[in-house]
Amino acid sequence: MKKKFSAICILISVSLLLVGCGSANTSDKTVSVVGSSSVAPLAEYESENFLRVDKAIEVDVQSVGSSSGIKAAIDGTANIGMSSRNLSEEEAKELKEVVIALDGIAVVVNPNNKVKNLTKDELLAIYQGKIRNWKDVGGDDAPIVVISREEGSGTRGAFEEITGLEIEKNDKKYTTVFSRAIITDGNGSVKQNIALKKNGIGYISVGSVDDSVKSVAVDGVLPTEETIKAGEYLISRPFLLLTKGDPTPEAQAFIDFILSDEGQKLVKEHNYITVN
Repeated sequence: MKKKFSAICILISVSLLLVGCGSANTSDKTVSVVGSSSVAPLAEYESENFLRVDKAIEVDVQSVGSSSGIKAAIDGTANIGMSSRNLSEEEAKELKEVVIALDGIAVVVNPNNKVKNLTKDELLAIYQGKIRNWKDVGGDDAPIVVISREEGSGTRGAFEEITGLEIEKNDKKYTTVFSRAIITDGNGSVKQNIALKKNGIGYISVGSVDDSVKSVAVDGVLPTEETIKAGEYLISRPFLLLTKGDPTPEAQAFIDFILSDEGQKLVKEHNYITVN
C-alpha cells in the first residue's frame, strides 16, 4: 500500500512539474508591446500577420501613450516600448531604438473650411490663442476652435516640439498651447471633434486622415509620402520600437518581421511611410 501511495505521489509531482514548465514556456513566447496610441494600430496590424508566420509567439499590444511606453521599456515591464516621438537624451541612453515607419502629423480642419494653407507662424499663433478668428488667415469670419491632444501623447509632444509650442525654462519643458483649447484623447477623438465643429482645427497622424477631415498645407506643403520622405513637410516624425538592451529572441523576431518586405508592405497598406 505504501509503495502504491509513493508511486501516486511521484506521478503527481511530475505532472505538476510539467505543468509549471509548460506555463513558463508559454510566458516566454509572449511579447508585450506597450506605448504610443499612434503606433499601436500599426503594431496590432503587424502582429495579426506575424501570427501567420510564427504561431508559437503571441504579441500583446497595449495603447497607453508614448511616455508610458518609454517608461515601460526602461523599467522592463514591457518587452518592447512604442513611441511616436524622438527620445530625449536621457531616454536614448537607456534604450535601443528601431525606426519601423515614418509618419507625418497632419493639420486638419472640417472639410467645409475654405482655408487650404497655414504658415508655421500662423499655426503657432492659432495654438497659442493669438489668432482667434479664421478671417485672419483667409477663412470665414468665425472663431477658431483649437483642439489638442492629452498630456503624454507622442503626437502632441512631436507637434509641440516641431512647431515651437514647447518651450524650455530652467531645464523644464512647458507647453504654450492656448488655455481654452479642447483637450482630447486619441486620433479618433480629434477627428470626431473636427467633424462636429466646423470651425475646429486639430492635428492627427497622417495614417488616420479620412474623409471626415481635410488636411491643410503647412508653409505650402501637404503631408504626402514624397514630402515626408524628402523632409519637405515640416511636421513629421519616426515611429519607434524600443528595447532595454538586446531584445528577447521573440521580440527580435517580431521586429524583424516588421522590417521585412512583407512587414513594410503592411506599413504602406496602413497609410504610413516605409523605411526602405
